[in-house]
Amino acid sequence: MNAQDYILIKWILIPPLVGFLLNLLFKKFISEKISAFTASFAILLSFMFSLISFYKLISLPETIYLKEVLYKWFLVGPVNVEIAFRFDNLSSIMALMVCGVSFLIHLYSIGYMSKDRDIKRFFSYMNLFVFFMLVLVLSDNPILMFVGWEGVGFCSYLLIGFWYENIENSIAGKKAFIANRIGDTGFILGLLLLISYLNMNNIFLFDFETIKNNISLLLPYNLGFPLLSIISLSFFFAATGKSAQFPLYVWLPDAMAGPTPVSALIHAATMVTAGVYMLCRFYYMFAISPYALDIVLYIATFTSLLSAIIATMQNDIKKILAYSTISQIGYMFMGVASGVYQTGFFHLITHAFFKALLFLSAGSVIHALSGEQNIFNMGGLKNKIKYTFLAMLIGYMAISAIPPFAGYFSKE
Repeated sequence: MNAQDYILIKWILIPPLVGFLLNLLFKKFISEKISAFTASFAILLSFMFSLISFYKLISLPETIYLKEVLYKWFLVGPVNVEIAFRFDNLSSIMALMVCGVSFLIHLYSIGYMSKDRDIKRFFSYMNLFVFFMLVLVLSDNPILMFVGWEGVGFCSYLLIGFWYENIENSIAGKKAFIANRIGDTGFILGLLLLISYLNMNNIFLFDFETIKNNISLLLPYNLGFPLLSIISLSFFFAATGKSAQFPLYVWLPDAMAGPTPVSALIHAATMVTAGVYMLCRFYYMFAISPYALDIVLYIATFTSLLSAIIATMQNDIKKILAYSTISQIGYMFMGVASGVYQTGFFHLITHAFFKALLFLSAGSVIHALSGEQNIFNMGGLKNKIKYTFLAMLIGYMAISAIPPFAGYFSKE
C-alpha cells in the first residue's frame, strides 16, 4: 500500500489531550459543568475529525492510506523510528468506534457522576484514557503503539481505582495494573525480537508497512521453535493481558469496582479491544507463523467457554457483564484465528455498541436501586424504569444474536 500525506490525523488526537490538560491544570478555576462540557466536547471534536478523515480515505483508491509524520523520533543503528500516524481501513473504523462510543459514555457520565465530589479529576482521566487509546489505534509503528498501549494500562489503573479511599477499589486498580504489566513483557519481547532479526543491512524505516513487506525474511530463523511463532505468540501473550484472556483474565471482573462509566469504557470502546486490534494489525505475521493461529484459537475457545460458565454463577449485575465481555472477546480472537481476521474485527465493532448499552443500562438500574448490584434483590422494574428496561432488552437481544440486531450479523 502507498501512503498519502494528510495533516488532519493529529487533530483526532489533540482534543482529548487538551481536555485532559484543561481539567487537570485549571480545575480550581472552572466549574464542574464546564469541566464535564469540556471533556465531552473534546471527544466530540475527535469524532468529527475522524469522520472527516474517513470521508477523505474512502474517496481514495483502496491501495492508498493516509499518513501524517510529525517528526523523526530516533535512529538506533539501522532502525529509523518516526512519530507518525496512519489512517487506513483498520484504524479508521476503530477510531470512529472509539470516539463515537466514548462520546456517548462521556455524556452519560455527566449525570451519573454529577454528585461525585471529584468529578473534574474523573473527566480528566477519561480524556487521557481516550487519548492514549487513539495513539494506540492510529500509530504507524509498533513502538508508538506501545506508548499508547502502556498509557491505556496506566489510565485503567487510575480509573478502576478512582474511588481509592475504598480498599476494594484500590486493590482492583493494582490488580489490573499488575496483570497488564505481566502481559506487557510479551509486547516488549516481541518488539525486541522483531527489531533484532529484521535486519536489512541498511537504515530502514521501522513502521507497519516495512514490517509487512519484509516479514518473510524471518521465516528461515529457528530458535528451537520458529522465530515468527515466538514473536507472534509474544504479542498474543500481551493481548491476553490487555484483552483479559486466559490466563490473565482475572483482573477484569474486579475492575467493576470502578464507576460504571469506566466499566463501559474499558469493556466496550477501549482497553479490552486493544489486544484484538493488535492481532488484526499484525495478522499477516500470524498467518505465516507455524502454530500461532492454532494456539490463539485454542486459548480463545477455552476462555470463551470458561468465562461464559463462570458468568452463570455470578449474582452481581456488573460482574455478569464482565465475564460476558471476556467470553465475547474470546469470540473475537476466534474470528481472527479462523483465517479471516475481518470477522473478529466486525464483532469487535458491533460488540462495542451493545456492550456499552448494557453497561450504561446496568448503571441506570444500580442508580435506581440506590447502589444495589445483586440481581436476586431486583425484579419488577419494568414498569418503574421503562426506558432502561427497553434499552437493556435491546442490548440482550443484540448480544444473543437475535436478528435484526448487529450481534446476529457479526456472530453469524
